Amino acid sequence: MDFPAELRGEIERLLAGEDTKALASAAGGLSERYRGNDGSGKRLAVTRRDILAYAAVRMPATFGAVSRALSLALECIPEEERAFRTVLDIGAGTGAATHAAAAVAECGGFTCMEREPEMISLGRQLTESCGIPAEWVSGDITAGYTGSAELVLCSYCLNELTESARKYAVERLWQSTQKLLLIVEPGTPEGYARILRARGQLIGLGADIAAPCPGVAECPLPEGDWCHFTARVSRSRLHKQLKGGDVPYEDEKFCFIAASRVGVSPCAARILRHPRVDSGRITLELCSGNGLEQRVVTKKSPQFKQARKSAAGDAF
Repeated sequence: MDFPAELRGEIERLLAGEDTKALASAAGGLSERYRGNDGSGKRLAVTRRDILAYAAVRMPATFGAVSRALSLALECIPEEERAFRTVLDIGAGTGAATHAAAAVAECGGFTCMEREPEMISLGRQLTESCGIPAEWVSGDITAGYTGSAELVLCSYCLNELTESARKYAVERLWQSTQKLLLIVEPGTPEGYARILRARGQLIGLGADIAAPCPGVAECPLPEGDWCHFTARVSRSRLHKQLKGGDVPYEDEKFCFIAASRVGVSPCAARILRHPRVDSGRITLELCSGNGLEQRVVTKKSPQFKQARKSAAGDAF
């Protein structure tokens, strides 16, 4: 899903008075700090310029990942449960996940919880300018927040916590969920490991796994491999300037887990890799209830049309 033009325009309006070189330097510093993050919970983006740079270069990627993950999750819960009267966005940053949920699902009011005052200030400006009914509150995923919602979002937060803090956070996230919990992490081996541990914990707490897994059996991927998907994100001219690149898009790799309290209809199989297309046939790498499977779909198969249009992450 494309980054909303109204949101992009508001971000660029807010950045119009900023020095582009200084913003690019702030964006580079943010990337270094996030890559070197040790899970100690230290503050990574504090100044107004940091937050503006974050909104310009990270909001589109986070929006892309969350909107893709939420779309895949919604396919696997009952149709009558795909609207959410209340949404809680934990560690909301500048509100990318909130904007993604508003674009993908039928949602009522949002509560956005964030610990950084400058993030709250900018996030509130962005939701107000886009007409999203959101209450912004100060809070921390590890600080025993109160409240619950039908849809709970937690994107790119667990990577900032120690292992013991993550376990507490996942339990608290599930306690806050009335219908659907969506956790999104970077599509790295480390991100996958965090998602895998959260998955096991959620199953132990009685959650139904909606997506991406086709069941609750132990993950069949061998050591050294990891489950992740990609969201292609269009870059604006300013985005390219701040990232120092000319390519008009970037691919955001992400991992996710969606846990439900309203029952699930998991897919029969999930496509794990980009399909390999050869003359007259398409080869799919699948994860199914029976484990890993390579399936070759030929032109004679009734599934050929579906396979030709499919991408990594799709149900099959």
